Amino acid sequence: MPDVESTTAGRKPRSNAWQSALTVVQEAAPPFIPAGAHAMTVVIEFPPGDPGTPAHRHSGPAFGYVLEGEMVFELEGEPPRVLRAGEAFWEPGGDVIHYQDGNNRDDIPVRFTVTMLCEPDKPMLTLVDEDELAQRQNRRAPRAN
Repeated sequence: MPDVESTTAGRKPRSNAWQSALTVVQEAAPPFIPAGAHAMTVVIEFPPGDPGTPAHRHSGPAFGYVLEGEMVFELEGEPPRVLRAGEAFWEPGGDVIHYQDGNNRDDIPVRFTVTMLCEPDKPMLTLVDEDELAQRQNRRAPRAN
């Protein structure tokens, strides 16, 4: 039998850091995942003061994390809120409109990552037209003036 050399010979013992390395930043039970969905992870960066993506929806749930800066986040039925670096967000996708994902600051960029579960043969993002926004205005949470 040939000699087998240990790959750990002469090394320090394995670290126990893995036992405390994990921090949960978000847990969610999405209401629906499209059959045959595929995952897509993107990084988005908007310059200072940028309003972000126009009103849109995703074909499946999306999970995100703010890397730098501050984002204004608004989903249909929820009031807008500011998310800061280190905070997570999610949206159910499907028929829910995502109104805002813009930069809350006019002095620094915002950078965030989003992992989306996309329905096969559908775009990851579909813009919502003005007619539909008007028809669904009663579903948007009241906004402070």
